[in-house]
Amino acid sequence: MTLLQYVGSPLMRSLRACIEKYYKTTEYPTVLKKISLSESIPPPITWRDNFTPEEGKAFGAQLSARLERLPAARPLWLIIFALALGGWFEVYDVFLTAYIGPGMVREGIFSHGSHNFFDPNSLGAFVAAMFLGVFIGTLLIANLADRIGRKKVFIIALLIYAVASGIMAFQHHPFAVVFWRIISGIGVGAELVTIDAYVSEFIPARLRGRSYAFVQAIQYTSIPTIAFLSWQLVPQEILGLSGWRWVVLFGCIGAVLVWIIRMGLPESPRWLVEQGRYKEAEDVVRRLETRVAKSTGAALPAVDPQQLIPVEAKPAEKNEMWRPPYRRRTIMLLVFNFFQSIGYYGFASWIPTLLAAKGVTFTHSLLYSFLIAFASPLGPLVAMTFADRIERKWLVSGSALAIAVVGTIFSWQSQPVMLVTLGLLLSLASTCMTFSYRAYQAELFPTRFRAKAIGMVYSVSRISGMLSGFTIAWVLSEMGVSSVFAVISGAMAIVVFTIGVFGPRTLNRRLEEVNP
Repeated sequence: MTLLQYVGSPLMRSLRACIEKYYKTTEYPTVLKKISLSESIPPPITWRDNFTPEEGKAFGAQLSARLERLPAARPLWLIIFALALGGWFEVYDVFLTAYIGPGMVREGIFSHGSHNFFDPNSLGAFVAAMFLGVFIGTLLIANLADRIGRKKVFIIALLIYAVASGIMAFQHHPFAVVFWRIISGIGVGAELVTIDAYVSEFIPARLRGRSYAFVQAIQYTSIPTIAFLSWQLVPQEILGLSGWRWVVLFGCIGAVLVWIIRMGLPESPRWLVEQGRYKEAEDVVRRLETRVAKSTGAALPAVDPQQLIPVEAKPAEKNEMWRPPYRRRTIMLLVFNFFQSIGYYGFASWIPTLLAAKGVTFTHSLLYSFLIAFASPLGPLVAMTFADRIERKWLVSGSALAIAVVGTIFSWQSQPVMLVTLGLLLSLASTCMTFSYRAYQAELFPTRFRAKAIGMVYSVSRISGMLSGFTIAWVLSEMGVSSVFAVISGAMAIVVFTIGVFGPRTLNRRLEEVNP
């Protein structure tokens, strides 16, 4: 059965109907009903099913302006929160490598070093498997989000992750572990790209930076969670299962629960307009407007006619992302993503291993990694205070520069206090760069092929991330920790130059302005 057939299957439709009925009828828990926008309301005018092209453009302009005028009210943040909950488990899966890696090595499934560059028995193969899966998910599966909708893809992606990770937790041969790691990575890749497209289309321009910072703050609480679980469980064996397997299973069970919450989210109204589904888009926005007005206790401001930008419903043209003005942006983001992944995951996926290589004991390396992990959600929360005040390109470039400088100093240290302190600073800079570039690249493409474009440029980072697993393992084995950070600093220097010189400005500009 193909993915499209699965989405439309009777079983899937029945399950979806049951969950939507739950959202409409149950009184508990209240927060789930507030997230859902599935109830039906009558349209404000006599509705015609078919619009002329000019009427469609006018409607799209009006709907976009209505979304842009929304205040930062609770209903908006609840939708973002529900998205972030699903992404919580995707980030959890991405960082499994760093924290359960020592346990897998200890059990004898993988080894720290590698006998050759592509050694399938090294921990680098486990790192590379996740990136290969995410590459497939971002390049191939996320592309469906432009065809069948954002909501369907991020619901299916979360389910793929949960099932594949659950199976992986019971594997013993390195090849089997790697295979199911690839499958779970496919779900991760599709999820991350679709979330970015969805948030950019739902949130007003003046709130976009804070929204991505908030999403990442919620998602990245998974890092101290997995660090804590690994610290407590990885050295243990419970009910005959190694501790690292319980860490994996925890993510699977939680993902299934969040999957149910996700079913109540609405489709992206901007995507619905691009598909010519105007009534559905109107219903989503009207329900959101009603809840925002009720939440704030005040009427929404009138739409400013001067802010109307015509939005035409049309399919993406073939290879449109390789034509002006998008060609330059595409090339820039391809280069950026290739090198940012080397720098980011070169540290994030190897924290306990790098600490162990500097002489820290197995148990203490997990403890120090747990302490460093607290910076992951803290960074985006701090960044919410300036995320919509500083131009996005400079946030990305400045964070990359900080990673290069702090990482170099980290490689010179051996005292636990300095290792933890500099590790915290590295995590702060890394999380700031991540939410900034996620917002940035989603802003640089139009709705009609946004998911495809994000998936394309983001997939390159998965290739470099996959190669970085083998590269870091080889460099660490042959040349030591200092050389690892020399590689990371070189990658970050290229990031600073690429975005700083070629990146366009997007701060507080509507998507329709950035993408004419």
